[in-house]
Amino acid sequence: MSHLPPPPDPERRAFLARLARAAGGLALAGSAGALLARSPGWGGATTARGVVRAFDFAQAGAGRRLGIGRGSDRAASLDRALGAIGGLGAFVGSGEVVVLKVNAGFSTAPELGATTHPDLVTALARRCLEAGAREVRVVDNPVSDPLACFQVSGIAAAAEGVGARVVLPSPEAFSLLTVAGGRLIRDWPVLTAPLEGATRLISVCPLKHHYLAGATMTLKNLYGLLGGSRGVFHQDVHGTVAELARLVRPTLTVLDATWAMVRNGPTGGSLSDLEERGAVAVGSDPVAVDAWGAGLLGLEPADLPYLVRAVVAGAGSTDWRTLAVESWGRG
Repeated sequence: MSHLPPPPDPERRAFLARLARAAGGLALAGSAGALLARSPGWGGATTARGVVRAFDFAQAGAGRRLGIGRGSDRAASLDRALGAIGGLGAFVGSGEVVVLKVNAGFSTAPELGATTHPDLVTALARRCLEAGAREVRVVDNPVSDPLACFQVSGIAAAAEGVGARVVLPSPEAFSLLTVAGGRLIRDWPVLTAPLEGATRLISVCPLKHHYLAGATMTLKNLYGLLGGSRGVFHQDVHGTVAELARLVRPTLTVLDATWAMVRNGPTGGSLSDLEERGAVAVGSDPVAVDAWGAGLLGLEPADLPYLVRAVVAGAGSTDWRTLAVESWGRG
């Protein structure tokens, strides 16, 4: 992440110039890893040079698990949910490099529910380090100024307070990728540098209404790995989320429904947009986690085409009830 790439040859220089243009001219602080490092395979994608790429961070042999922790305190609910699936130690071990893919998309206070809550970042990063992780990276490519988004949301202070590291995007941190068999994400900049060298990926985000997609949860959270003018993908938001589900397979997904944004999502802006649901879900099947979350918004999986398409893509199952183990508490 901190090393410099070799001096570019003419062909590579042209490629980098093309990438910088596609990335929207971002001039942001942060670390930039090797541009075309290899990643383990699942789903599949290719770079502009035709190298197969994919990002499979699933824990081998872990199976499909879903824990639901109930209560008003996010950290306590997280611990209950993790306990229901065997504890974080079943997924994160000694020496791991863990990426927390948060939602830091907006420069808004955490109380408004538009971003991953800092209490959850603190608790999850701490649990990873206690499980033996040697590094925890906190990552997103926000819609507006990244530094402001991480600071105002409280995520930066939460991460740094427990020894995790916030990695801000920079132009060199993106690779041009094409999802194998996809029709939407083609030669598009994807934030890959923070994933290089990582061994575990956890997608952690709030449960929110979304004016276009219907709901934004752990699968939609992967949108934050896209660079460039990614708003163009809103023309087929469901297809894009399904392609991302094929490209990236997290180790775990964490959905915060302590307070859900039930209207005016994904940005909200008022406490009146939130309603208490009092739960945090943790699972190894992101489709199942999101299907559970959809129900808290009064939706069925069939109401969210990207969930149906993700099932077809082999990313998981919407039948969360056969997996769920609930743990209740007062706090």
